[in-house]
Amino acid sequence: MEQVIARQRGTDFSSVAIRLFGYFFIGLFALFCLVPFLLVLGTSFTAEKSITLHGYNLWPKEFSTFAYKIVFENPGVIIGSYGVTLGITLIGTTIGLFIVAMTGYSLQRPDFPYRNRISFFIYFTTLFQGGVVPFYLIMTQWLHLKDNYLAVLLPGLMSPFLIIMMKSFVRSIPHAITESAKMDGAGDFKIFTKLILPMTTPALATIGLFIALGYWNEWYNSMLFLSPDLKYRPLQLFLYNVVTSADFIKNSSVSSNVQPRDMPLESMKMATAVVATGPVILFYPMVQKYFIQGITVGAVKG
Repeated sequence: MEQVIARQRGTDFSSVAIRLFGYFFIGLFALFCLVPFLLVLGTSFTAEKSITLHGYNLWPKEFSTFAYKIVFENPGVIIGSYGVTLGITLIGTTIGLFIVAMTGYSLQRPDFPYRNRISFFIYFTTLFQGGVVPFYLIMTQWLHLKDNYLAVLLPGLMSPFLIIMMKSFVRSIPHAITESAKMDGAGDFKIFTKLILPMTTPALATIGLFIALGYWNEWYNSMLFLSPDLKYRPLQLFLYNVVTSADFIKNSSVSSNVQPRDMPLESMKMATAVVATGPVILFYPMVQKYFIQGITVGAVKG
């Protein structure tokens, strides 16, 4: 009896030690992830002269909001840019998530005769791509989407990687569920919307987060297809132009509002990073638990 009690105590002690060891390294890793963002946040509120003299610091040695004043110099424009990015993100994520989920579900159906051929064409694009010039010609000459927000929306609707992820998750759902629903008279679309989608919430949250981040951080297609004549352009492109203009002013001998040497270029870079990532940081905790479940899709096979 004493041996059993001693063994039990040893097991409890080992369990607690392993747990504390895990908490320590998880906390340390979280700290390493948090410190860079705090450094960005602190630098964004630091005067440019202080950055030049003392470098980057977690806490501003000389507090200044000059960088944010320049970024928000035209509040109507930046609010409009936020609205454009938010609209593209919401619409693109909703449509793209539905298309990716429907494609992944169709490709894993054993009764779909052309699933292997279609899968080949999807996977082929991960190895070879046409390049920027054909892509630009298709969007501008064939689809006539120059200066159209659809040029930013359409390319992000589907991704081979996300289709593969969705296909792997849906494969874990027994096909007998689909067959039983068919026997009850349900059609394919009703099976997909009423049965499959509710059972794939973790994968939908994960894929939706990837699509949303892709749209939120998108600036390259906006630079290619949206001209400066548009009043409102996506947020990332607007912030990129702000930093580029500030860099030009600082390196130029002529400035309209401030002296070139006083332009807070480094703090502006950090301020634009804070402005761009703020909404994402607030949104991520809502889908964190589903993201953790969905990111391990296909990791364990029974």
